[in-house]
Amino acid sequence: MSSLRFVQLLLLGLRVIDTTTDTWRHCTDLLPLDLLSFVLEKDTSRLLPGVHMKQAGGVRGVHFSSPHTSMSFPSSQLLVNCDLFPKEFSIVVTLKVTHIAPKRNEYIFSLMEPKKVDKRAAEEKEEEDSGEREKKQLKNNEGSGRIILGLRFSRNRLHFLFKGHGGVIEHWVFRGTLADNQWHTLVLAVGSQHIRLTVDCSSPQEIVPSRPFPSDLNIQGSRFHIGSRGKWKGLFSGLLRQLVLVPGSDATHQICPSSYPQLAALSVPPLLLDLPVIGRETDSHPNSFGAEERVSVGLERSCSELLKGQLWFNPLRKGLYLCDGTVWTTVLEDHKRLDYVLEHQVLTTSSETHDVEVFQVPGMGLMAAMAHRSTHSGSAVYKWTHTGFQLYQNISTQGALAWRHFNMGKNVFLVVSNSQTNNHIKSEADLSVIYKWSRRRKQFVQFQTLETHCARDWEAFNINRQTYLAVANHRIGNNNHTIDSVIYKWNRLTKSFEVHQMLLTSGAYDWEFFTVGPYHFLVVANAFDGVTTSVDSVIYVWLNGSFQVFQTIKTFCATDWEMFQIGSRVFLVVANGHRLYGNGPSRYAINSTIYELDMNGRLFVRFQDIITYSAVDWEFFSLGEEYFLVVANSFNGESYSLNSILYRWQGYEGFVPVHWLPTIGCSDWEFFSSKGESYLIYSSAKAPLSKVFKLKIY
Repeated sequence: MSSLRFVQLLLLGLRVIDTTTDTWRHCTDLLPLDLLSFVLEKDTSRLLPGVHMKQAGGVRGVHFSSPHTSMSFPSSQLLVNCDLFPKEFSIVVTLKVTHIAPKRNEYIFSLMEPKKVDKRAAEEKEEEDSGEREKKQLKNNEGSGRIILGLRFSRNRLHFLFKGHGGVIEHWVFRGTLADNQWHTLVLAVGSQHIRLTVDCSSPQEIVPSRPFPSDLNIQGSRFHIGSRGKWKGLFSGLLRQLVLVPGSDATHQICPSSYPQLAALSVPPLLLDLPVIGRETDSHPNSFGAEERVSVGLERSCSELLKGQLWFNPLRKGLYLCDGTVWTTVLEDHKRLDYVLEHQVLTTSSETHDVEVFQVPGMGLMAAMAHRSTHSGSAVYKWTHTGFQLYQNISTQGALAWRHFNMGKNVFLVVSNSQTNNHIKSEADLSVIYKWSRRRKQFVQFQTLETHCARDWEAFNINRQTYLAVANHRIGNNNHTIDSVIYKWNRLTKSFEVHQMLLTSGAYDWEFFTVGPYHFLVVANAFDGVTTSVDSVIYVWLNGSFQVFQTIKTFCATDWEMFQIGSRVFLVVANGHRLYGNGPSRYAINSTIYELDMNGRLFVRFQDIITYSAVDWEFFSLGEEYFLVVANSFNGESYSLNSILYRWQGYEGFVPVHWLPTIGCSDWEFFSSKGESYLIYSSAKAPLSKVFKLKIY
């Protein structure tokens, strides 16, 4: 029985039905609840009072001119037979905000306690005429009850509010600019021990609060308010396109990845899916085709026999399509295609560089950490500017081999692999260092040291809301390559990383973590066992709180693994360095291999061989609907000056070479984007320079 099948059976066997003997009823087993559709579809013949439909960039949204009672409804109408709010849930929002005053807070939605109504006031309201009644209703909203739960934002923050333990209103705050006149899709996932915000399917921000979200949040008699909290103050001023509550699960994986991450859709009201049909008003003069010319504008549109002959314009794809009665056929479409590669910057470094890591720091922008070989000059962090990378901070390192960036909550960390901290006693451990970004000092400061052995790589990942670090220990001394690599786990009590699991490796060079559906995998690149480079690299699967062997693959001085997806297909590509056995000669021109996950066989199988020259890195990236791999060729047996090659995905043909990029001892490639432009940077292990290339598209 395969390991993956065993995992499936085990998970089924461990499935537990959550029950409670309490008299309070939790909201469980609910489908996604489309809050916006619920209010907009009360009367499909017209828009509700205080609601206006507007278009921005060819995309529809609703705008609120008042906190009208029609945008409010009892929570019991959607959360049926529930007394308590779900313990775990997600909120999916698509919005666009042009501008917001610095001190202004606006509510996307709120859930309010029932307000107390005075009997005399109720009798007086019955005597008022219809015009005065509406005015009175809006005024009375100012006296609505206290908030139970809500989502609001300011110019550069998103606030999640809820009634916590003891009835105190708690605030969880995420930093980030949303009022930038752009569409954004947010997924706020709330668990028992964490809250995670994903914006436009990018890397999530995570908060681990001191107290969990309450499991006994009473919602009896409460009301939802869309676009407000039932008051004029805090009325949402932007456009709202999507608002969905998903009880019991993290909705991120339901909408991400997406071809249009800023408009990733889980449930958009039908009213907002398309713009009105654009036609010529020719009552007495029909066009030459004898029918009205029809063009619809929007992001999604179904094609049927009724729409045969109709044109559809997609503003994001910049494409025009014609319905043939079954499917949309392309008339015109603007694709991003790679045209050529332009040298953008030659960055002189203090010494040769083994690795470069590009990452974002909130409030600072794009940065790059470079692992410099020199112990004297140490390594450096660079900041991206309009001209390229500029030196920002020097960090003392000892023969640095790799950097890895990771986030925990709103904190940013860097971990470096040091390899020369014990030059005189080779059998002792090196000291690798974790650095934490100081928002006050605006620099990375030392946070924790960990013992390693000529560590070649770090990998950071999260499983079940826990943070882990994996180190690839390469060797002890000069000859002992079969040693333990270590998985560390973050201890929230001691606020430090502690040993979680040891895995025996052979000259480990790289770790790659990835997830397929509910399964978590970690693959190691084993390079050398002391005799030969022909060794098994190992794919592990997470099972019962630790990694277990899933599959072994024969590799030849494996130096890197890269996982990537194209559509629903899952691939792994290995960089093979060279063939060596005993004292025999080394072969540097060898195949590196792409493997594809066979869903039926539950194994990775060979898909394509690509000849490489002592390859040490692969980097996968996409431009529009095109997919690319670039390899770091470092040595051909005679010279370190040779071409690294950029390959493009050609479907059935696999990856084909399209660009040859001259490099010197290339050690790493990184892809990044800035202000709509795309770039590649490579580091050199044989010369004190790195180069940035700009990818020109058309």
